[in-house]
Amino acid sequence: MNNKFLAYLLSAMMLCASFGAHAEDKKLTVFAAASLTNVLSEITAQYEKEKSIKVVNSFAASSALAKQIENGAPADIFMSADTKWMNYLQDKKRIEIDTRTDLLGNRLVLIAPKGKTFKVDFTKVFDLSKAFDGRLCTGELDSVPVGIYAKKALNNLGWWDAIKTRIVGTQDVRAALVFVERGECTAGIVYETDAKVSSKVDIVGVFPESTHDPIIYPVAMVINGQPASLDFLQYLVSPAVGEIFSKYGFTLLKK
Repeated sequence: MNNKFLAYLLSAMMLCASFGAHAEDKKLTVFAAASLTNVLSEITAQYEKEKSIKVVNSFAASSALAKQIENGAPADIFMSADTKWMNYLQDKKRIEIDTRTDLLGNRLVLIAPKGKTFKVDFTKVFDLSKAFDGRLCTGELDSVPVGIYAKKALNNLGWWDAIKTRIVGTQDVRAALVFVERGECTAGIVYETDAKVSSKVDIVGVFPESTHDPIIYPVAMVINGQPASLDFLQYLVSPAVGEIFSKYGFTLLKK
């Protein structure tokens, strides 16, 4: 964690006293990647109880949220499922650069509806297109982070050309998960943490990390975000919250 970020966190502690007396009248708006839905809902509920300040979560694809923030949506915090869309907002001068930190990691997995798994060997000699019938769901391949990771992994494994016409791109990773849960897609590529919160899918296998870019979740305060955002950022890197992230299967990049 850089010195400037530490300075922001220290200032947050001082700011707590100034907004604490009026916390009931304030709220924080957090724009977060869809894959953070379950874990962040638990974390923000706990934060509300401890700090007596309302937190409003908005979950969607990182790409959609970044575009909304660029267009002036009233967000205080942005949590992305990749560095691409955080970089996008940084280039647009829409985040406080000194508050940016890489918070979490994740893994990319292949899933199937519960009880309908199939054999896969994550090598270039394996033909994924013959391993199952039907369609494969993941996020939109050119914009949604999970879809971007998925396309790169499929290309690196030499599977892309044979399977590309059967891929369904969805608005976010949770939509892809739902399609597989319903059996509308007989396979899907999602994050490990998404698969683990569902009782309706099985993990067929984990994509080797060498097949795609590292899955990194950066977080930052949005330009003109409320001062209370700094306290929330400090909260996210606390040991207690780290345990919650770990419980859901995320890798902690900041300890």
